[in-house]
Amino acid sequence: MMKEAKDFEKNNGVIVPKGLLVAVGGNEDKEHDLFVLRKIVSLVKKDLVLIEIITTASEIPEEVGKMYQRAFDKIDNTAVQFMHIRTREQTEEEQYIERLKKCHIIFFTGGDQLRITSILGGTVFMDVIKNKYHTEECIVAGTSAGATAMSQTMIFDGESAEALVKGSVNVTAGMGLVQNIIIDSHFIKRGRFSRLMELITSTPGHLGIGLGEDTGIIIRKGYLIEAIGNGLVAIFNGKRIQYSNIYSIKIGEAIAVENMQVHTLVNGYGYDVLNEMFLQPSELEKLLTN
Repeated sequence: MMKEAKDFEKNNGVIVPKGLLVAVGGNEDKEHDLFVLRKIVSLVKKDLVLIEIITTASEIPEEVGKMYQRAFDKIDNTAVQFMHIRTREQTEEEQYIERLKKCHIIFFTGGDQLRITSILGGTVFMDVIKNKYHTEECIVAGTSAGATAMSQTMIFDGESAEALVKGSVNVTAGMGLVQNIIIDSHFIKRGRFSRLMELITSTPGHLGIGLGEDTGIIIRKGYLIEAIGNGLVAIFNGKRIQYSNIYSIKIGEAIAVENMQVHTLVNGYGYDVLNEMFLQPSELEKLLTN
């Protein structure tokens, strides 16, 4: 029997979110077809789409802001504002809280995901974002570090080694917008196969998602995934692992793992996390229209 939204609530102890998450692997096109950015905007059915871009992750927020301003200027019916939040004190400013409540899209730029969690974590500002995502029809999007930070368990550092070895990745707590899913960005370009494989081998109850550049996923209801963009999405399901040596080897030694399930998605394909199902476009469309 197919699991549904009520099973998601039972399994995760949270309500099915009314909002959508969009995680992008970084380096999305901002000059030509703007496919990914246009797709994000198209998810909002409003005459004027209000977008708040949070540049906290970046060390060059003004420069990053200018790039996104130019990009969204090419997309009709959008109004963009920026939150260049650099300190925890700034998160308490009422103007930011009110703007979060009014906007349709919250977009986290790339940079360093630890800046997002250490500056925004545990604040009223972050509570407003989480509450909005769970109770309103809105979009919370992020690219690169902004995508990686969405997970409850967040990758923040690690080697991109050719070999699959123990100790190649570091994790900490992320924003917690998505449960039991670990997201990695720039997956193909920066050779991050090994570090995500290690992480899912050591925590097989999680699903690993590796996002290529100019590529992303839409997560609906907290568990229904749709791939978007011009590259590749890799899915690592560790629940069916039969054996691994990760608990018996030393740091730096090679990992052996049996029966790690791997899928690759491209634009229009999907994955049902609850039912561990790869979805062809026609199957995904059927679920989206039900």
